[in-house]
Amino acid sequence: MTNSLKLTAIGLAATFGLAAAAAADVTGQMPPASTKKGVTYAADIKPILDQSCIKCHSGNKPKARLRLDSLESALRGSKDGKVILAGNSASSQLVLSASHLATDKDLWMPPKRAEKKFAPLTAGQIGLIRAWIDQGAK
Repeated sequence: MTNSLKLTAIGLAATFGLAAAAAADVTGQMPPASTKKGVTYAADIKPILDQSCIKCHSGNKPKARLRLDSLESALRGSKDGKVILAGNSASSQLVLSASHLATDKDLWMPPKRAEKKFAPLTAGQIGLIRAWIDQGAK
């Protein structure tokens, strides 16, 4: 598929709210989901988020009104809606943002301008988050 066709497909997907179609286009670029079984928020995901995300996404005024400091808050999502689609990591905004594959670069986490302060998640960390989401985000 040519770049102009990809951009058109992504643009149409965004226009018509077909996030899954846009995500499907970048799935091959995402780190693969971990093969670890029984991944949980408390044991596996919270330590990753505590290290890289909590400084901005917790407390009384979290960025984008997205709190990631508890399972319930993470599943609730942000001011723009859910960022975790249980069972579907490839379409989950959390994965798209952490992988720097979100079509809107303003949604990349950490933002490029903050990478000196906050290191991007590793492929292994993103893979573990994918496994957690694909396993039901519990």
